[in-house]
Amino acid sequence: MRPKDFAKMIDSVTDGWKTAMNMHFISASADEVIAEIEVSDVHRQPLGIVHGGVYAGMIEASASVGASLHAMADGKYAIGLDNHTSFLHAVRGGKLRVTARPVTRGRRTHLWDANVAGADGRVVATGRVRLVVIDRGSQLGGEAAELHVE
Repeated sequence: MRPKDFAKMIDSVTDGWKTAMNMHFISASADEVIAEIEVSDVHRQPLGIVHGGVYAGMIEASASVGASLHAMADGKYAIGLDNHTSFLHAVRGGKLRVTARPVTRGRRTHLWDANVAGADGRVVATGRVRLVVIDRGSQLGGEAAELHVE
C-alpha cells in the first residue's frame, strides 16, 4: 500500500525552481496539495511586494504535484498546459501558503484550482491550472520525461 502523503518525497525532488523559491510541501496527495514559502528578498519585485510570478509558480507547482500523484498510479506524469493566476492583494512579507485541489481529473487532462493565502489567512492570489497527462519517457524539451528523486 502506498503512503497517502507524499510531501517528504516531493521535497526530496531536485527541482531548480522549488529549491530557488524555498518552497516546502506540508502535505501532498492526489486530492490536495499544500505548500509554503517564507517571503524573502528573492520573492519581491522592485516595489517591495511579492512578485506575481511567485504566486503563479506556487499555484502551478502545487497543481502539477497533485495531478502527477494521480497520474503516477498509471505510470504517467502530468504537466501544465495553461495557468491563469489572479493577484488579489499585495504582500510584503511573512508566510505564503498554497492549497490546490482538483476540479476534474480525466485520463488525458486535469483541471486544478489553487489559492495562496498570506500569514493572516487572507487569500492573496487564486489560480486555475490545466494539465496534460503524459506517458513516462515522453519527449519534453528534447529529453525523456523522468522524475529525479534523491
